[in-house]
Amino acid sequence: MWNSCWPAAGKHKGNYMVELNIENLGARGDGIAHDDDGVIYVPYAVPGDRVAATIKGRRGDARVAQLDTVLVAGADRVAAPCPHFTICGGCAMQHVQAGPYQRWKLDILLQALGHRDLETDTVENFVTVPPASRRRARFAARHTGGKVLLGFNEPGSHKIVNLESCSILRPAIVDVLPELRAALRDLLKSGDKADVQITETENGLDVWLVAKLRHNAQVDMRLADFAQTADLARLSTGLRPEVVMVRRTPKVTLSGVAVTPPPDGFLQASKAGEQALVKLVQQGVGDARTVADLYAGVGTFSFAMGGISSGRVDVMAVEGVEEQTAALIAGRNAARRNGIDIQVRDLERRPLSVEELAAYQAVVFDPPRAGAARQVELLAAAEVATVVAVSCNPATFARDALMLVEGGYRMLSVTPVDQFPWSRHLELVACFQRR
Repeated sequence: MWNSCWPAAGKHKGNYMVELNIENLGARGDGIAHDDDGVIYVPYAVPGDRVAATIKGRRGDARVAQLDTVLVAGADRVAAPCPHFTICGGCAMQHVQAGPYQRWKLDILLQALGHRDLETDTVENFVTVPPASRRRARFAARHTGGKVLLGFNEPGSHKIVNLESCSILRPAIVDVLPELRAALRDLLKSGDKADVQITETENGLDVWLVAKLRHNAQVDMRLADFAQTADLARLSTGLRPEVVMVRRTPKVTLSGVAVTPPPDGFLQASKAGEQALVKLVQQGVGDARTVADLYAGVGTFSFAMGGISSGRVDVMAVEGVEEQTAALIAGRNAARRNGIDIQVRDLERRPLSVEELAAYQAVVFDPPRAGAARQVELLAAAEVATVVAVSCNPATFARDALMLVEGGYRMLSVTPVDQFPWSRHLELVACFQRR
């Protein structure tokens, strides 16, 4: 495995060069190789590759190498579609063919379930979401040397990749970057940093400049000019969003209900991903007539409940963020969805009790990446017939799922939804039934 002109690894201090045969993929998507001294991780390598690499450091008990040259390409290797790939930290797996990539990503879920001794034969077929479909993104920006760097960070770094194209974002978001860059050059002082959150809505882009701007006539005129030139729907500024201009009220339609999300509100990353998740949630809830939608956001699943069957479904939507709850209420009222009650409640501090849960035939929960341990502990003790879990973190999902199973639920299905193509992140929907 070692090139004969290079000494054995144990004789080296600092960086040194090696030739490696890549055997498989690790949990982070790195290629894995072995030598007499143990495991070596090689980012952007695929099984079957023979590569020249430079050992750069350690990760736990293993070493990490920089891929220098692919000497012999493995059968799973493909050309990455994005010119920024390997430099930009947004994607990790553009160099792997679809089939092996999906198997690798599915294995992340299987390992998370196996770690908790949960059954893996309940895992359903992989649902894919197409590239160039992501409708929201948060960028880093820095004014330096008379220009603005705007894009995503390099892997494991705060260094900004100046994004010119992107294979995962909606074209409208990519198209606005030059005008955004020009505006930030005028609005930020040299050395200043900012974040920018952009959401594509049905009637234009919703842009939030996450920066402290001193509002005066000149700044406000530049903001207005940017909003006009870029044809934005809404523009906000500040570390907490303060709306400075609404040219058109931003709108997303959730199961037939028009909703205006707050500038920092949560939406599923893509419309295609949202539709896949909604369909799975509807199937999981089935014929339940009373449903609690926990961590309801702006109503992605709450508004979908009315389409489950021809009969009336009463939904209690519970959300802890007041701005998102206000958007949910406004959408409900305008659409006259009278079967949806809405409650502002921090479920981490005050989860629904066993007695409160008794009012529902089904419960849907879609928590942040940390999961919903406190609420799930009470769900496991309740007598709710059906529970549907939506998660973007297989590890915390498996922890919560184990509590439900140990509490007497049977895990009927787990469906992976690849809403974040070429990344390490995986969405899923799981259905549980009380035994």
